[in-house]
Amino acid sequence: MGLFNNHEKKVIAELCKKSEDISNDISKEINELLDDLKTEYEENKIVLKEFNDFVSELEEKLSPQDIEKLHSFSSRLYKVKRCAKKGVEAMRELARDQRKATNETLREYQQYLYH
Repeated sequence: MGLFNNHEKKVIAELCKKSEDISNDISKEINELLDDLKTEYEENKIVLKEFNDFVSELEEKLSPQDIEKLHSFSSRLYKVKRCAKKGVEAMRELARDQRKATNETLREYQQYLYH
């Protein structure tokens, strides 16, 4: 005799399907957010270089204090860029972890159902 009767197997199968659907919805949303983040990051990552090029052009025309302010601002922009890149990487890791968790959960359900 198996570990589960037919009714229990049916309930477990329904839970498996519901869990899979929820996980797929979450994965889809994570992937859409990741795509949006990557797109926006790629579109805007050049801004820091353009700003630094502009600062270089202005250096001859500005006082040392103003140049220092611009360099300080450029440094802070670099930190913002680094944060944005880390955000994209974190979302990528979250997407990967979600896929792994989904696969592991489905594998566990299958073990309960068919063993």
